Amino acid sequence: MTNARSLLDSLFANAKDMTGGAGAGGLARKAKETWDGQSTLTKGAIAGGLLGVLLSGNARKLVGTGFKVGGAALIGGLAYKAYEDWKAGKSAAAARPDEPLALPEPSPDFLPTDAVAANDLAERLVQAMVAAAKADGHVTPTEHQRINAQLGQLGLDAEAQSLIAAELDSPLDVGRIAGLARTPQEAAEIYAASLLVVNAEGAAEKGYLAMLAARLGLDAELVAHLHARAAQLG
Repeated sequence: MTNARSLLDSLFANAKDMTGGAGAGGLARKAKETWDGQSTLTKGAIAGGLLGVLLSGNARKLVGTGFKVGGAALIGGLAYKAYEDWKAGKSAAAARPDEPLALPEPSPDFLPTDAVAANDLAERLVQAMVAAAKADGHVTPTEHQRINAQLGQLGLDAEAQSLIAAELDSPLDVGRIAGLARTPQEAAEIYAASLLVVNAEGAAEKGYLAMLAARLGLDAELVAHLHARAAQLG
């Protein structure tokens, strides 16, 4: 079984390491140094490898945030906060982007205490992230080849590499990604994980997120809360 929980956590930790503490700008510079200086930062994918695929759209939300939690807890905490505020009838418009987000401890519905269940959810969140990273259509066949070549250099086990490679090679299917959610809480997390790796202002990404929210059956106000909380990470 793929240790997806560890993979998800390491993606967020390695995002900080890759930038050398310089935030999204550091990620861009690092990308340009990769592949003999041939790569440039693009939305959706950069030739630098897996981290570029997952972070190029919205790296600023995942690096330099100061959070000491792993990826599963970050996604779970963000989705839990948005979900609880929505249930309480709070207004998403009241959230200020410049106000730091205090992440709560997610409930077991958002971060299972059972190791097997937590790993299963993490695997589905990784799938959603990789799929979202392809939303703008900039993952070209050449980038596919470069990413696949670099997977083995990221310290991932064979199963983790296969999970990522399979999702990269799969046709973008919003319905299939929405089907990864088994509960309303997981639906919020699938959307949150997707939101964190795209440029939500891009036309293609906006369309993808809108379709994903619809297929997940998310209330518009809950979606607004998720966007507001994600904005606070930046």
